[in-house]
Amino acid sequence: MIKARVTVTLKNGVLDPQGKAIEGALGALGFDGVGHVRQGKVFDVEIEGADKSKAESDLKAMCDKLLANTVIENYTISLD
Repeated sequence: MIKARVTVTLKNGVLDPQGKAIEGALGALGFDGVGHVRQGKVFDVEIEGADKSKAESDLKAMCDKLLANTVIENYTISLD
């Protein structure tokens, strides 16, 4: 069994209204000095088998087809 973590974030230059809202809320809660908050998504995925190369290839296909909007988002994959 291969465990993987896929992290999806907005590309630089893409507006992040949710990140701005979080930034404002943190300030309202008294957390001073917090700036430039960007939000993202994390997917923990388990893949059967032991072939890490195939797992990484499959995960890239998953990201390109479903998990990430590659027009506005970047993704990183880490395997355990």
